[in-house]
Amino acid sequence: MSDKVVKCILIGPDVVLITEIEEILADIGEPDCRLINPHRFFGVDEMKPWVNASEQSEYMIRSSDILTIADPTEEIIKKYLELTA
Repeated sequence: MSDKVVKCILIGPDVVLITEIEEILADIGEPDCRLINPHRFFGVDEMKPWVNASEQSEYMIRSSDILTIADPTEEIIKKYLELTA
């Protein structure tokens, strides 16, 4: 399918993102994950860019701020890739 690492991440109560994610080497306490084209997940047919007020496509976050990471279903990955193509 794709060589992109697409994950489902929980960053707060009821805040689920579908995003490409890359681990970055960083000093302790510094952001060490790059989120590429993160979309907030509301449902299979409802994903919206995470930060609507920005034109950025990449955001840095500390891995300690991520509550959990999971593999999205193939259907979710397909929809995400269509949105971010």
